Amino acid sequence: MEVAINKDHVILTLDTTGSSLFKRGYRVEKGTAPLKENLAAALILLTNWHKDMPFWDPFCGSGTLPIEAALIGRNLAPGFNRDFAFEQFGFMDSQIIENERDRADDLADYDTPLEIHASDIDGSMIEIAKTNAREVGLTQDIQFKQVAIADFKTDLTGGVMVANPPYGERMSEQEQVHQLYRQMGKAFAPLTDWSKYIITSDLDFENTTVKKLLRNVNYIMEL
Repeated sequence: MEVAINKDHVILTLDTTGSSLFKRGYRVEKGTAPLKENLAAALILLTNWHKDMPFWDPFCGSGTLPIEAALIGRNLAPGFNRDFAFEQFGFMDSQIIENERDRADDLADYDTPLEIHASDIDGSMIEIAKTNAREVGLTQDIQFKQVAIADFKTDLTGGVMVANPPYGERMSEQEQVHQLYRQMGKAFAPLTDWSKYIITSDLDFENTTVKKLLRNVNYIMEL
């Protein structure tokens, strides 16, 4: 119960949700500054990726982007794996809630093979991502691999790449970030039939080597 008072007006509101709606309920562990789940899903939808296309996140961190891609590919409702505050209300019929979950489950596509890949240079983050995928029951749909971007390669064609590389806010970090961009450019250049979406806060991104080397790229500016 929340109370808001403005002069002689009082508003009582009942929290029916609990934790914020962007939380899907699968993030058991997380890394540094992870993307919110709803933002990750929105970015994937912007790419026009379809479940019959390969999907790759080469900086997967705690796995938010590939997990959201798998949820979209499986047509699983965003809140399917989480609890809501209203479920604890005494006047709520638990059978109604179960029926709605069953309806959502009936709409899911568990049969279409998915080609979703997630890689990261940090092996500990790969393990965290696997834990989160296991929590939502999607470990069989995502192929995780520890690999540095400089060593990245794939024979898959016609896919969608969504990358959220580390970006430095301090001057001392910017050269490291640009070096990473150069490695990305070399790794991604052979993927001429892939669509590539890069999330960055670097206002100089247009002038960096990676932009010059990439083809079919749409970059997303995160300010």
